[in-house]
Amino acid sequence: MSAELPLSCEELLTTTRSVRRGLDLARAVDAELVEDCLRVALQAPNGNNRQNWRWILLTDPQVRADVAEVYRAAFYDRNAAALERLDELPEETRSVLTAARGLADRLHQVPVLVIPCLELADGRLPEGNQAGLWASLLPAAWSYALAARSRGLVTAWTAVHLDREREVADLLDLPSTVRQGALLPTAYPLRATFRPGPRLPLKDVLHHDGWQGGDLT
Repeated sequence: MSAELPLSCEELLTTTRSVRRGLDLARAVDAELVEDCLRVALQAPNGNNRQNWRWILLTDPQVRADVAEVYRAAFYDRNAAALERLDELPEETRSVLTAARGLADRLHQVPVLVIPCLELADGRLPEGNQAGLWASLLPAAWSYALAARSRGLVTAWTAVHLDREREVADLLDLPSTVRQGALLPTAYPLRATFRPGPRLPLKDVLHHDGWQGGDLT
């Protein structure tokens, strides 16, 4: 079991990145370590403490390869037009898309894939606002990413495969009542340190007392 990194709470929160390029694909990840991260994730808030989250842990090479094949097809379907004009895109957009393509091409090599799911009464997503529904899963998925980072692992948050959710569900023999929320490739990183990501200043996104309420300045 890996020892926890000496990170402050703020360091953990600001340096947990979606790592797509810098994954150590040659280093195995102990499933027990991943399960320990999930144990922490289960302390996340969820509606009425129903705990109807379910976690699919993929370590078998063939299963990972099958899911990765569906993921790649979804990725290239979604991004075909952008990839055709890659050189015309802004540098930051081009960098992110190139990294995402690299992950799609190598997903089958990532040692662990984690798929957080919700089990619903009939498997149907409600019409209209679904914020309350997914709020019972996505905070736990992010807690998993934080726990993984604290133990020397890295993850990449992605949901591209949901364009073909049914295909993945069939591959994994998921019941019709189970809906997937994301996919979290998990591996050791090739580098030890990470910096906060580029973000807009708070003053550019903060509104006080309503949309027209002003900002910090």
